[in-house]
Amino acid sequence: MNEERNWSDISKDITNVANKIKSRIDEEDLVDDLKDTFKSTIEKTSQLINNIIQTVETTVSDEAIKKETKDIFSKINHELKSLLSETKSKLSYTSDSNIVYEEE
Repeated sequence: MNEERNWSDISKDITNVANKIKSRIDEEDLVDDLKDTFKSTIEKTSQLINNIIQTVETTVSDEAIKKETKDIFSKINHELKSLLSETKSKLSYTSDSNIVYEEE
Protein backbone atom coordinates (compact mmCIF):
# COMPACT_ATOMS: atom_id res chain seq x y z
CA MET A 1 0.00 0.00 0.00
CA ASN A 2 2.82 2.36 0.93
CA GLU A 3 4.59 1.62 -2.37
CA GLU A 4 1.44 2.53 -4.32
CA ARG A 5 1.24 5.79 -2.41
CA ASN A 6 4.88 6.58 -3.25
CA TRP A 7 4.19 5.95 -6.94
CA SER A 8 1.13 8.17 -6.72
CA ASP A 9 3.21 10.96 -5.15
CA ILE A 10 5.90 10.55 -7.80
CA SER A 11 3.27 10.72 -10.52
CA LYS A 12 1.84 13.93 -9.03
CA ASP A 13 5.34 15.43 -8.81
CA ILE A 14 6.05 14.57 -12.44
CA THR A 15 2.74 16.12 -13.48
CA ASN A 16 3.52 19.29 -11.52
CA VAL A 17 6.98 19.59 -13.07
CA ALA A 18 5.57 19.01 -16.56
CA ASN A 19 2.94 21.73 -15.98
CA LYS A 20 5.61 24.15 -14.76
CA ILE A 21 7.77 23.47 -17.82
CA LYS A 22 4.79 23.99 -20.14
CA SER A 23 3.86 27.20 -18.36
CA ARG A 24 7.44 28.50 -18.64
CA ILE A 25 7.57 27.72 -22.36
CA ASP A 26 4.24 29.53 -22.86
CA GLU A 27 5.54 32.56 -20.93
CA GLU A 28 8.73 32.69 -23.01
CA ASP A 29 6.70 32.52 -26.23
CA LEU A 30 4.46 35.34 -25.00
CA VAL A 31 7.45 37.53 -24.13
CA ASP A 32 9.02 36.84 -27.52
CA ASP A 33 5.74 37.72 -29.25
CA LEU A 34 5.50 40.96 -27.28
CA LYS A 35 9.09 41.85 -28.16
CA ASP A 36 8.47 41.18 -31.85
CA THR A 37 5.24 43.18 -31.88
CA PHE A 38 6.83 46.09 -30.06
CA LYS A 39 9.82 46.11 -32.40
CA SER A 40 7.55 45.96 -35.44
CA THR A 41 5.43 48.84 -34.14
CA ILE A 42 8.49 51.02 -33.52
CA GLU A 43 9.93 50.19 -36.95
CA LYS A 44 6.66 51.01 -38.71
CA THR A 45 6.38 54.27 -36.77
CA SER A 46 9.95 55.11 -37.72
CA GLN A 47 9.15 54.46 -41.39
CA LEU A 48 6.10 56.67 -41.11
CA ILE A 49 8.18 59.49 -39.64
CA ASN A 50 10.73 59.10 -42.44
CA ASN A 51 7.88 59.37 -44.94
CA ILE A 52 6.70 62.57 -43.25
CA ILE A 53 10.24 63.97 -43.46
CA GLN A 54 10.37 63.16 -47.18
CA THR A 55 6.95 64.73 -47.73
CA VAL A 56 8.06 67.89 -45.93
CA GLU A 57 11.22 67.91 -48.02
CA THR A 58 9.29 67.77 -51.28
CA THR A 59 6.27 69.94 -50.46
CA VAL A 60 7.37 72.73 -48.12
CA SER A 61 9.06 75.59 -49.89
CA ASP A 62 10.12 77.72 -46.90
CA GLU A 63 13.62 76.48 -46.01
CA ALA A 64 13.41 77.55 -42.35
CA ILE A 65 10.14 75.69 -41.78
CA LYS A 66 11.42 72.71 -43.72
CA LYS A 67 14.61 72.48 -41.64
CA GLU A 68 12.82 72.95 -38.33
CA THR A 69 10.17 70.34 -39.18
CA LYS A 70 12.77 67.84 -40.34
CA ASP A 71 14.80 68.39 -37.16
CA ILE A 72 11.76 67.80 -34.96
CA PHE A 73 10.79 64.58 -36.72
CA SER A 74 14.37 63.37 -36.77
CA LYS A 75 14.55 63.85 -32.99
CA ILE A 76 11.26 61.96 -32.53
CA ASN A 77 12.59 59.17 -34.72
CA HIS A 78 15.82 59.02 -32.72
CA GLU A 79 13.88 58.89 -29.43
CA LEU A 80 11.73 56.02 -30.71
CA LYS A 81 14.81 54.04 -31.67
CA SER A 82 16.37 54.72 -28.26
CA LEU A 83 13.15 53.64 -26.57
CA LEU A 84 13.19 50.42 -28.55
CA SER A 85 16.76 49.70 -27.54
CA GLU A 86 16.13 50.44 -23.85
CA THR A 87 12.94 48.40 -23.76
CA LYS A 88 14.59 45.42 -25.43
CA SER A 89 17.33 45.54 -22.81
CA LYS A 90 14.80 45.71 -19.98
CA LEU A 91 12.74 42.87 -21.40
CA SER A 92 15.82 40.72 -21.85
CA TYR A 93 16.96 41.48 -18.30
CA THR A 94 13.52 40.71 -16.87
CA SER A 95 13.30 37.53 -18.86
CA ASP A 96 16.77 36.41 -17.73
CA SER A 97 16.00 37.30 -14.10
CA ASN A 98 12.88 35.13 -14.14
CA ILE A 99 14.84 32.18 -15.44
CA VAL A 100 17.43 32.44 -12.67
CA TYR A 101 14.75 32.95 -10.02
CA GLU A 102 12.75 29.90 -11.07
CA GLU A 103 15.81 27.67 -11.23
CA GLU A 104 16.82 28.48 -7.64
